[in-house]
Order: sequence, then structure tokens, then C-alpha cells
Amino acid sequence: MQCTPDLSHKDCDSCLRQSVSYYESCCRGKQGGYVQKPNCWFRWDLYPFYISNASTTAPSLSPPLPVNSASKNGDGGHSSHTLLIIIVPIIIFVVVIVILAAVILLKRNKKRKQDDQINKNHAEPFQFDFNAVRLATENFSDANMLGQGGFGSVDKAKFQHRNLVRLLGFSFEQKERVLIYEFLPNSSLDSFIFDPVKCLQLNWEKRYKIIKGIAKGLLYLHKDSQYRIIHHDLKPANILLDEELNPKISDFGMAKLIALEQSQADTSKIVGTYGYMAPEYALRGQYSVKSDVYGFGVLVLEIISGQKINSFTNREVGDSLLTHAWRNWNEGTALEVVDPILRDDSRSEITRCIQLGLLCVQEDTAYRPTMASAVLMLSSYSSSLPVPSAPPLSMHSFRERETKSKSSSFSNQSKRETVQVSVN
Repeated sequence: MQCTPDLSHKDCDSCLRQSVSYYESCCRGKQGGYVQKPNCWFRWDLYPFYISNASTTAPSLSPPLPVNSASKNGDGGHSSHTLLIIIVPIIIFVVVIVILAAVILLKRNKKRKQDDQINKNHAEPFQFDFNAVRLATENFSDANMLGQGGFGSVDKAKFQHRNLVRLLGFSFEQKERVLIYEFLPNSSLDSFIFDPVKCLQLNWEKRYKIIKGIAKGLLYLHKDSQYRIIHHDLKPANILLDEELNPKISDFGMAKLIALEQSQADTSKIVGTYGYMAPEYALRGQYSVKSDVYGFGVLVLEIISGQKINSFTNREVGDSLLTHAWRNWNEGTALEVVDPILRDDSRSEITRCIQLGLLCVQEDTAYRPTMASAVLMLSSYSSSLPVPSAPPLSMHSFRERETKSKSSSFSNQSKRETVQVSVN
């Protein structure tokens, strides 16, 4: 405590009492500070801040603070409180973010594990031990043989997309290669539509469902799977039927993979079934997704007519099934093509499907629809279909025309070469 020299003892005492009173009201319990009045001041702290020699005057202080200045402890307390207000929300925010990130990662890992399990169970074929396959088929006995496919013999043994037969697994041992598919008890489509008794089970509603199912299965192969797959051998024998007569495309022994950005490819080895092969593939070895579209068109016309492409003949005019269907559609008598047991069903829907089948079997691949367009045509009736051009002639006639064209081209080339020689 200290007063200015000009202050009397009484006034000094009064000034100091006021300082102490102010200290008790505002700053009691604080570790240090001082109260400054105009003529006196009062200071306290936890360490000696004065010179012990009584004869010496009190040390000069730094310029006094205003009367209402806060104490040191007050400043520290206020700063600490402000710091807490800033830090605590930040910590809470960080903790919430960490928790959310952990929850998201856990969910993703769980979903990834589920997807992996699904892929293991449904997508990736399982490799079977060849001895197990031999045992399951009773050493590939004739009693278990279901038929012949493009890959080889198809045997019954008990051991993915709705309209594709499910590949359960495979087995390799030396030169033996076995593909293992699910077993469908209703056999194939040809055993129904070409059988005079079983065909009665297929009314138009069921046949229409089969046509749409085949279209969706092909769309998956061409566009929605990981690869662009061309089946190459679409025919009724390769369309299996489940218990509810839902179609499943089978026998991928001749299937080809092409890049998604690739429009077509060529081959010198022609495999498949005549009548269902597109002319550009059968004659020139060119194949694309439009080759399968052609086969689909033939299937549609067979399903509607109940007639086989390779056994149909109209001796009066020499029509094939394709030209017979196109001629009747062009003349407005499309229902003449329809299986007699379907004559009383939805005529407009049947006629539209005949038109779609004819669009798919056009000779020029550019005019054939994609399977995406075909699926849309089958599910929507809001727009009219394009007018199909005449389908190609029978394969025999087509081969003759191609041969004549090549012979003519070769003859012209020979003449040009002869002229060049004579000029020289």
C-alpha cells in the first residue's frame, strides 16, 4: 500500500481503506493484482514485489492500470474459459466425424463381404473335382445323357440372370473338360413348340413370356454383363424351360467374347446351325451382336408359327419360313403364319411380334434392331415399328448369289489384268 506524498495521513488512510474495500468486493481469492486510485494504490501477489530495506523508497511501478482493471488471475480465468469454449466444440465435431466415418466404413465392408459372398455363391463358377463329376454322372452313363451341345455331350448330374441357365461349375483333368449347369426338368423349347401334344400347353401368354425372356437374356449378354458375349447358336434346343416355363438361354460352347467398343469380328471357322445363322456370318465369317439378333428373329417366328425353320416349305411358291412370314405380313395376312391354336388370342400383339421377328432377320445388319430396342418394342406399344425389308433368301440361294458375285468380281479383275498386260 502506498499514497502520494501530498496526501495527509487521514486522507491516505481513507484512500487505502477504499482500495481494500474494493479488493474485497471484486478480487478476493485472486492470486495477484492491484487497485489504483488517483492518490493511492494497493497491490498484492504471491511473491515479494517490494525491496525489503525500509529506508528505500518503494520501487517504481509500471504505469498504473485503470481502476476497474481485472486481476492477473481474472485475465487467466477468462482466457481459459474462452479457450475451452473454442476447443470443446472442435473436439466434439472431430469425434462425431470419426464415428460417422467408422460407421460408413463398417457398412461398406459389410456390403463388400455380402457382395463377395453373393459372387462366390452365384457369379463365379466353382471348380469341381473330376472324380466327383464322374461319380455324380455314374461315369457319364448313357442313362444320364441329356443330349449334345456345342461344347460336347450334356449329362444330368445333381450337384445368375433369370433368363440364363446357371453355370454351377467346371472340372478340368488332363484333356477332359466338363461344364456343370443347373438341371431344368422341362427340357428345351423345341420339345414343346414342335410337339403336337405339348404345344397345347403353350398359349399365347406363355409364348409371349418366353419371347420376352429370351430377349432380356440376350440383352444381358450383349450389354449388361462384364463382357460383350455373342451366343452364336440360338435355337429352340438351346432355350431351356424351368418349372414355370420361364426361358433360360443355355449351351455357350460356341459363344464368343468381343470388346465392348468392338462392333464386329471375323472368323474363318464357321460353327452353328444353318437356318439360325445370320447370312453375313455363315458366308463371310463376320459376326456381331446383330448375328444373335438374327437368330432371335428366327426364334420369334418359330415360336409364333410352331414351324421349324429348316423343315418348313411352301411348295406352291417356294417360300422359306422367313419369306413366307414376310410375304403374308406384307399382304396383310400375317395371321396365316400363326400356329392354329393361337388364332383366337391377341391378334394385334401377335402381329406386332411377327413384325419384330421380320425386323430382326433383315439381310442388312444396319437395319436390324439391337436387343435393347427389341426389349423396348416388346414392352411398349406407344410407338409404331419400322417397316421390315424382305429377309434373305434361303441359305442355298444366298450361297449361289454370293458365289456368282465372287465369280463376277474375279472375272472383272482378270479382264482388267489382261488389259494391263496388253497395254504394256
